[in-house]
Amino acid sequence: MLKSVAVIVVPNFSLFEFGTAFEVFGIDRSDRGAGVPAFDFRVCAPEPGDVRMKSGLSLHVNLGLEAAADADLVIMSPFGADRDVPESVHEALRAAQARGAWVMSICSGAFALAKAGLLEGRRCTTHWRYSQELAAKYPGAKVDENVLYVQDGNIITSAGTAAGIDACLHLVRVELGANVAAAIARDMVVPPHRDGGQAQFIDRPMPTCGSAPMEALLRWMVQHLDQEHSVNDLAARLHMSPRTFARKFRAETGATPAAWLNSQRVLRAQELLETTELNIDEVAREAGFGHSVLLRHHFAKVLDTSPQSYRRAFRGQLAGVV
Repeated sequence: MLKSVAVIVVPNFSLFEFGTAFEVFGIDRSDRGAGVPAFDFRVCAPEPGDVRMKSGLSLHVNLGLEAAADADLVIMSPFGADRDVPESVHEALRAAQARGAWVMSICSGAFALAKAGLLEGRRCTTHWRYSQELAAKYPGAKVDENVLYVQDGNIITSAGTAAGIDACLHLVRVELGANVAAAIARDMVVPPHRDGGQAQFIDRPMPTCGSAPMEALLRWMVQHLDQEHSVNDLAARLHMSPRTFARKFRAETGATPAAWLNSQRVLRAQELLETTELNIDEVAREAGFGHSVLLRHHFAKVLDTSPQSYRRAFRGQLAGVV
């Protein structure tokens, strides 16, 4: 059973992400009648003393890394993807994993786990801004940028910022049951489980292309998403054969015309769900999907959530909108 939790902090650690672990495990809720235990919560550092945060504040840490030696869960707090941590931190993480303890990273803390060799051959995640860098730096890690957290064996990695809450509550659910996780979530005024993954939070601007004619065509397509666009028609606009156009389009955008259009239609639907009171059928038509069934299909495929859940998350419930 999960009883003791050690959070490792290093210079430049992030206050908010550290706070997500503290909120779940560091507050004694044992007297509230919901079955939540009082966790033995420890904060440790390679060099005890004042540890400076990314914000400029400092946290006084009394414990060294020996505090993580017998913890049931060791959490690596984020410290910045462009920085490194002492080898003693890597050793503490490896030792925790080897003895069967849970090891978790929040946001860029995944880089410490990767440097320690713990993500080799494992599925993992980090903040979407750092996911490509993590994958490039540690090619043996199976990085998934579209999820809020990943559990692979006794290792859990989370995406950025508030995804640390999701990862912590997931572990509580695994170790102590859904009722305890729900009780902590209620106390924190957060959902015990969020729909979708971090794909819905990734900013994907329209890519630019190498040639001016193709870029102009892409902008025209975005302005006419509610229309059908066949390869033949698009090729004719650039005075190319369909075969040459399809090859050039993939070379410049990395996708087929149909796949590129669908991705732009999803982006348009996201914008409409965030900024208008259109119902789902109207959003589907305006975005170019025609029918809500197609909108729901592509939303689930690209963002791993539903249009309704996306609207609730990014705008809140609108009266009369279904």
